[in-house]
Amino acid sequence: MSLPAFHYGSDDSGLVWGFLIDPDGRTEAIGAADAITRLRQPAGDPSPGQFFWLHFNLSNAASERWLRAHAGLDEGFYEILHQGSRSTRIEVVDNALVAVVNDVLHNFSFDSADISTLWVHVTPHGVISARRKPLESIERLRQAVLHGAPLRSPVELLVHLLRDQADVLVNIVRDAVARVDTTEDQLLAGRLTRKREDLGALRRVLVRLQRLLAPEPAALFRLLQRPPAWVAPEDRQDLRQSTEEFTVVLSDLAALQERIKLLQEEIAAQVNEDNNRSLFLLTIVTVMALPINLIAGLLGMNVGGMPLAQHAHGFWIVLGFTAAFTAAVAWLLLRLQRPR
Repeated sequence: MSLPAFHYGSDDSGLVWGFLIDPDGRTEAIGAADAITRLRQPAGDPSPGQFFWLHFNLSNAASERWLRAHAGLDEGFYEILHQGSRSTRIEVVDNALVAVVNDVLHNFSFDSADISTLWVHVTPHGVISARRKPLESIERLRQAVLHGAPLRSPVELLVHLLRDQADVLVNIVRDAVARVDTTEDQLLAGRLTRKREDLGALRRVLVRLQRLLAPEPAALFRLLQRPPAWVAPEDRQDLRQSTEEFTVVLSDLAALQERIKLLQEEIAAQVNEDNNRSLFLLTIVTVMALPINLIAGLLGMNVGGMPLAQHAHGFWIVLGFTAAFTAAVAWLLLRLQRPR
């Protein structure tokens, strides 16, 4: 008995889903065979304004082979696909837009391992996207397409993806703010326990999110200044607006990081204050014990002429003197400790 093939959520070609999209919102699902027919058409659309969207799973090794055999993409796209730098950016490669978009996985749990990359290739006739793990923003975009969101061009599909990514980041910031608010309330109430490490881990994840999700300014500037000729003016404006909206979200993320940093400093100051108080108490106890040790050492010397050695109440006299001297030393130390 042969085992069933496992395709990581895709078919034998690595295709997760494929759509033909009309500007009025009508959507038609297509498979790999229909996608090959579509890609082999010279440049025309089956209907005016219609374009395709093919989404691939790179965890399936057949995906890249299928793309090289049928998609006709420039070699620059595959170089970007395999290069180490994965910062969010949009570049022009062979008169096509190639976007590297970082996103979070489903059920993001503030773990840096829950961040992965999506590659998008945009031409006047369609969009090809590829990822290795299921991502939140691309699923939101798929749901929007299925529900008939009006998309007039492939560039608008990319803009919609960027806005979905910004919405996901907004929700992450809100969840992080709620966690920070809880920690801050516990700090003010004096019930903070082992939250400094949690804040440090949260801040590291937010820093990585900002570093990966923040679009490269130079790449965006070059694109907006000299976009491909086939990009419509309204698409250029939408792309510029989406990047500005994303910048606002990133500024909120940076402000939250600064707030976490200040809260960490406040917790560290509180810990240092508690340590200083404990050290001062230990010092007082040590100093208060000095007279007792000193007198015990002196009276313990086995020599002649020891005072009060023959006195009937000598022990109680020495004990009272020691207690009085110790109380005086403690009063003096506490008086010096009071704030002035």
